[in-house]
Amino acid sequence: MAAPSQQEEYLDVLTKSGHKTGISKTRGLVHRDGDYHRAVHVWIYSESTHELLLQKRADCKDSWPGQWDISSAGHISAGDSSLVTARRELQEELGVDLPEDAFELLFVFLQECVINDGNYINNEFNDVYLVTTIAPIPLEAFSLQESEVSAVKYISCEEYKSLLAKEDPFYVPYDVNGQYGQLFDFIAQRYRENREERSLALQRQLNRYAPVTLGAELQWLSDADKEALELILKAAMIIDDIFYQQVCVSNPALRDYLKDHVDISPLNKLKWEYFAINKSPWSSLDENQAFLTTADSAIKLLPHATKPVLDWKGLEYRAAFPLTKPPGANFYPSDMEKLEFELWKNSLSEDEKQEAMGFFNVVKRRSGVNLDAHIDGGDCAVSVHDLYCVPFSEEYRSHLKKASDLLHKAGGLTSFPSLKRLLHSKADAFLSNDYYDSDIAWMELDSKLDVTIGPYETYEDTLFGYKATFEAFIGIRDDNATEKLKLFGDHLLVLEQNLPMNDSFKSKDVSPAPIRVIQLLYNSGDVKGPQTVAFNLPNDERIVKDRGTSMVMLKNVSEAKFEHILLPIAKACISKEQQDLVDFDSFFTHTICHECCHGIGPHSIVLPDGRESTVRLELQELHSALEEAKADIVGLWALNFFISQDLLPSTLSKSMYVSFLAGCFRSVRFGLDEAHGKGQALQFNWLFEKEAFILHPDGRFSVNFDKVKDAVESLSSKILTIQATGDKNAATSLLQEYCKITNPLRLALDKLVCLEVPVDIAPKFSVADQICVE
Repeated sequence: MAAPSQQEEYLDVLTKSGHKTGISKTRGLVHRDGDYHRAVHVWIYSESTHELLLQKRADCKDSWPGQWDISSAGHISAGDSSLVTARRELQEELGVDLPEDAFELLFVFLQECVINDGNYINNEFNDVYLVTTIAPIPLEAFSLQESEVSAVKYISCEEYKSLLAKEDPFYVPYDVNGQYGQLFDFIAQRYRENREERSLALQRQLNRYAPVTLGAELQWLSDADKEALELILKAAMIIDDIFYQQVCVSNPALRDYLKDHVDISPLNKLKWEYFAINKSPWSSLDENQAFLTTADSAIKLLPHATKPVLDWKGLEYRAAFPLTKPPGANFYPSDMEKLEFELWKNSLSEDEKQEAMGFFNVVKRRSGVNLDAHIDGGDCAVSVHDLYCVPFSEEYRSHLKKASDLLHKAGGLTSFPSLKRLLHSKADAFLSNDYYDSDIAWMELDSKLDVTIGPYETYEDTLFGYKATFEAFIGIRDDNATEKLKLFGDHLLVLEQNLPMNDSFKSKDVSPAPIRVIQLLYNSGDVKGPQTVAFNLPNDERIVKDRGTSMVMLKNVSEAKFEHILLPIAKACISKEQQDLVDFDSFFTHTICHECCHGIGPHSIVLPDGRESTVRLELQELHSALEEAKADIVGLWALNFFISQDLLPSTLSKSMYVSFLAGCFRSVRFGLDEAHGKGQALQFNWLFEKEAFILHPDGRFSVNFDKVKDAVESLSSKILTIQATGDKNAATSLLQEYCKITNPLRLALDKLVCLEVPVDIAPKFSVADQICVE
């Protein structure tokens, strides 16, 4: 038997629901047998003329020969990926070489049809991409692949849709009244803009944030430390650049474009202001719904994307982003599925597995890099080994080198020894990608000038919860408030020993949590949307196990939220007889306990089968929400424990619960796509079900003091046990049952919208602006 051709294309066979079966077959057999498989459709759309580019299929094609069709299309070969295929097909068929950020995935279309007298069965899942150019590409700029394409032309969207609706025989058929009609709907809606309505909608979204100016007195700093502060602030501003890149591949260009065009119109100003709060085109308070589209995005020029044409400067396109926020942010290939990652991870050595799941790297495709370098990937299948890790120190090197230099200079100026150590070690970590020593230095910081800078939280990675985003918090330590809070850090071990869970799950070694209270001067990086009032770091399980954690409280942020948000919420939603129990002391004290409780409970765990692991690795994308819920509810349990031990005044025994109830409505407004909002919905609904919270006929709520203590303890025990056993199924069930907007929650949230109570604050940093003015 003759050996098969090396050019014969193999396709992954899918189930009817679109999942891989693990079988691959040749293209001919797939279409003979009617197997489900995947392909890409790439449409080129000209924004200025509202036209789509069509290609005429070559007469030798075995399907729809000689008919006008999609700009570019092709099967996804076995083991290959969607976006790499889309880019490669466009380059091979039309000679158009475009980067990743030119492609916008609109939807997936399942085409099921039979042609050629039953000899060609097409059961195909098509990833439909849109490439938006500013003007038509000159036809002479294309390099057509003769075996695939015989001609190209532009046609208006309306005319093309009409021809398809009439089933014109010169055009490959698509049902424009069915699923494929989404293509035309997307384009029509995107460019049917009512500027006045859109401005009003953006203004309403902006009004949910109360502008607040934050600052602190600098008289405690020497002139040298003020010089160091200026350098640290400049380093923190670079952290913003890194975070924008971490969110989405086109995000930095979008930011620059919106900022450069802010003065063109009032609408442009609103776009920029709301983008600056969210640091992306997705609204944090609206379940990450997009408030911008690719039509608002940056325009990029590629002079060499096609053949050169006389007097044509080259191809201009919109840097695309999807309407749905990518769950893996920009940490993984945008077309990577969880199964693909797991298969790749399982093929690695133990050390490589830890790296793949580690905080401080991104995952990329070799095939994608090859395309970026204009290297032809050929027709061979790409295996799961197409994925590989790139450390942050390499991926963000240009930014991190600048930040490192600034921190080293600041370290040479400051008079505080512990800050000097922190700045030098963090500067080194930026370039080495080893953050262990710098995190220890951060925990041991004892300085009037307080600095947190680096990659820490994993909220942005909702695919697995593995990858850390960069952030910075710069402030002045409040010595009086810090001294008052020593009680909490000193009693962590006592809390651990008394946690409401099985004794076998409790740690015998819990380090006291140092607590620092600061007045925030500036923040950057992953501080989008709702502002944090405190944080507990580091998240590195090695350090948590050996040294515990350290906590920073942002007192001026807490005060602003209490005044502008919590008091108005209490007035609207809490029964009149309990309103006076909502006070700043209870609010702030629970925030402290929340952060303390991140440092206790399960972190490194032993699974029922004897394997050692961590809660983060076992719960993956569910970890952040459950951990926030744990810190909240166990923090409330801890306050009651402290009161019972006479470590806190009994005057808190009622106010802490009522303040917590008011705080539930505050946090749920952050949305159920955000870890804190998700965790808060879980807690409210559990406590309401247990009759710890009562809804009255007038639409206000109160605390049932007879039942709240037991309800808090039962939920604390439930979450702690799930974490201790690494039970992802139980975590899923708990979140599915309780993490939703129930009728009582909806009643309160609608009332707050009607009263226009702000959802959060939008800080302005007056002192930092003065220091860094150019």
